[in-house]
Amino acid sequence: MRSWKVIWVVIVLVILLDLYIFQVIKAVSQGTSSRVRLTIFALYWGLSVAALIIFALLPFLNAQEWPKLKNYIFVTLLVFFFAKLLAAVFFLIDDIRRFIQWASGKLFFNNTDGSADGEEISRSAFLSWLGLGVGGAFFSTLIYGFSNKYKYEVRRVTLHFDNLPASFRGLKIVQLSDIHSGSLGDRQAVNRGVDKVLQEQPDLILFTGDLVNDIAAEMKDYKEVFGRLKAPMGVFSTLGNHDYGDYYWWETPALKKANLDRLKQIQADMGWRLLVNEHVALEKGGEQIALIGIENWSAKARFPKYGKMSEAYAGAEKYPFKILMSHDPSHWDAEIRPHYPDIDLALAGHTHGMQFGIEIPGIKWSPVQYVYKQWAGLYEEGRQKLYVNRGFGFIGYPGRVGIMPEITVIELA
Repeated sequence: MRSWKVIWVVIVLVILLDLYIFQVIKAVSQGTSSRVRLTIFALYWGLSVAALIIFALLPFLNAQEWPKLKNYIFVTLLVFFFAKLLAAVFFLIDDIRRFIQWASGKLFFNNTDGSADGEEISRSAFLSWLGLGVGGAFFSTLIYGFSNKYKYEVRRVTLHFDNLPASFRGLKIVQLSDIHSGSLGDRQAVNRGVDKVLQEQPDLILFTGDLVNDIAAEMKDYKEVFGRLKAPMGVFSTLGNHDYGDYYWWETPALKKANLDRLKQIQADMGWRLLVNEHVALEKGGEQIALIGIENWSAKARFPKYGKMSEAYAGAEKYPFKILMSHDPSHWDAEIRPHYPDIDLALAGHTHGMQFGIEIPGIKWSPVQYVYKQWAGLYEEGRQKLYVNRGFGFIGYPGRVGIMPEITVIELA
């Protein structure tokens, strides 16, 4: 019952927003013929009414049978709504301007319509068209972003460390993160992404968490695909916040635990070595470095702190160089840098770069930067370095705008 009340409230608010925007559409289309105006009006209300009907019918779409379709529909409707809301901001600015001009006319010129010369205060054509343009561009851009979710981008970075043992200079590492297999729907495209990794012929592959969205069963169609990942020094992984099933309703704690155990077994079956609050020694040319992997640990209150650095680090002091895999980048500033200054390189993921932003020479921006200080790419403080992978998969919004899915190739020097 409560959900239907929410739906009706949303429908009423959307209708009010549509009526408000329609006043602007009527104003900007005044100079066109009656046939053109009728076509514009029919298109606007046709799309708006169709969106409302689809929104009202969404609860009846079986999410178990059509989870990805339902997600696409919901996201499209959400983008459509926010595009209108964004456009309405410009119209509201114009209406505030008109109100101030009207009030000034009433106060200083005593005109009945509030204007200085007795004429009606018209809408700003510039602000009206700007609002429509910005709203339309926002909608078009996010819909176009649906096509970018499998456009895997190989990013290369060479990292220099004075204390790196000579045998490890030139070591090639591929970092992957945030596969989110429950969101994936194109096995062939994902295979092409795995091919890109294998073409790099890395010495070592490191996966920094979020293999699934919620449940281990999401790997059914992709276990074989990601099982193809092989490297001479091995494939190592750690857990992300989504891997624990915390966002899924379980009938009993035992079922939740069994799901996590199943996910761990899947990684073992693929030949991945999952590091759970532990470290291993990597050997090359008679020299060794430490690879540390911990469970999810976040400085953000709404994410859990399963990781135990004291356990993972214990015994690693003796190695001259240390790499840490920790899913959430907020861990770096909160615990790693203050308490573990000899961890040379930390690898994280989690943010996805919000799957939306701008990355061009001279400009690097995403809304996620207002939540996470380190959100994509390389960060350095003193002798310590952090690399945040932008994610291989996606969740929520089934697309990418400006922040492409990433395969990171790191060369140690």
